[in-house]
Amino acid sequence: MKSTRVLLLACAIFFAATPALAADSYECLIEAHVDVSVSASVQGVVEKVRVERGDDVKKGDVLIELVDGIETAAYELAKARSDFAERTNQRNAELVEEKLISSNEKDSLETDALLARLQTREAEEVLKLRTIRSPIAGVVASVAIEAGEFVDEREIVRVVQIDPLNVEVVLPVSLYGKIQPGSVGEVRPERPFDRVYEAKVVIADRVVDAASGTFGVRLELPNEDGKLPAGLKCQISFPEAPAN
Repeated sequence: MKSTRVLLLACAIFFAATPALAADSYECLIEAHVDVSVSASVQGVVEKVRVERGDDVKKGDVLIELVDGIETAAYELAKARSDFAERTNQRNAELVEEKLISSNEKDSLETDALLARLQTREAEEVLKLRTIRSPIAGVVASVAIEAGEFVDEREIVRVVQIDPLNVEVVLPVSLYGKIQPGSVGEVRPERPFDRVYEAKVVIADRVVDAASGTFGVRLELPNEDGKLPAGLKCQISFPEAPAN
């Protein structure tokens, strides 16, 4: 919330140059609902970059593919061993029923098949790590990698969710208890988006900043059509709030 407070001071400077607003209006910021810095959980070389800045993505969509030749081969080898162990178990099923093999041999065959399945599962999970997917539905804000580059733990793709949007506002302590989750605020973004939108309070801080005599509030603003971008300055009022 500290960075938001600093930005809200900048908003105050911005709106000082605009026509006078109602006394019950407060500077606010419209931000992305979720902002995710996507990185790889393994090191490797990029084979393909599947997205560009500005692309819409769904949760689970492929963002980056890493070179996976070794991992693919390891998975195929483990799968072949697992299939062989299963076939061996099936061929010996009749021998088990006729008690032509000992219980120790039966246990050994079943254990081999189980271990083979687990190794296949492990190899499959390792292979999956070579494909980097979006953890959320949203918009690609930036791509910081190209095919052929080496990937480590740094951010390679940034994805933001802009439906709904968050509206952050810092209010005077005189409104504490009057603005609560469920309260409706009227949000007017800066030009050229300056029309009134309704947003609903989802968080009202229960700790007041003693130095400034203020508390933070977050609202959610529906943005199904994606017309509003994140990062806008705005003004907000609460028509239903009791008078001070």
